[in-house]
Amino acid sequence: MAQKIYADAKAALDGLLFDGMTIAAGGFGLCGVPVRLIDALVESGVKDLTVASNNAGIDNVALGKLLRTRQIKKMISSYVGENKEFERQFLAGEIEIEFTPQGTLAERMRAGGAGIAGFYTKTGVGTVVAEGKELKEFEGETYVLERGIRADLSIVKGYKADEIGNLIFRKTARNFNLPAATCGKTCIAEVEEIVPVGALDPDCIHLPSIFVNRLICGAPYEKQIEFRTVRERETA
Repeated sequence: MAQKIYADAKAALDGLLFDGMTIAAGGFGLCGVPVRLIDALVESGVKDLTVASNNAGIDNVALGKLLRTRQIKKMISSYVGENKEFERQFLAGEIEIEFTPQGTLAERMRAGGAGIAGFYTKTGVGTVVAEGKELKEFEGETYVLERGIRADLSIVKGYKADEIGNLIFRKTARNFNLPAATCGKTCIAEVEEIVPVGALDPDCIHLPSIFVNRLICGAPYEKQIEFRTVRERETA
């Protein structure tokens, strides 16, 4: 079994990066985001990236850092709110965006990982999402052809992993991490804890080790919250 554990994110990315590459990134908002790997991408200076991810973080946080440094050329996303720099670049024509419905994006990643070149879905028919894409009728209903996503690199954030890369995600942090992990030619996972082989219940494994090529422990993590809403404490 090849050694999968690397000292840090920079070491894990070594030899994999090139300008113009496509990266599939896990995460939803700021939940389950591979922040250590994103920081290392910023430091590397790799540019002209196409990034497939549900969203692009917020201003200067998570993928927002790569937007700030202008390293992203194109985003394949379902949600682009909460990021003013993203909005500014889009309106100025400085970044390309391929809008994809959320469920379709997850399925495009899953399909790419499963070796499925494309699939038909009703989602997006009659909207800008379907423009320029093949349409086909099945049983009197119109469907649009969506292509599977195959990335050069997948970066994901897990909760626990064993030493050979079997992975567990924590609650909603599973989000897009699972399909993103499978669609890359190489997958790097950063996790909060690495445990010995055999320490994880086989029935609880979310991502088998065959999908994980490189692994880092990125702890400790600081939980970041997109919106903090509070109210005054009620007194009797």
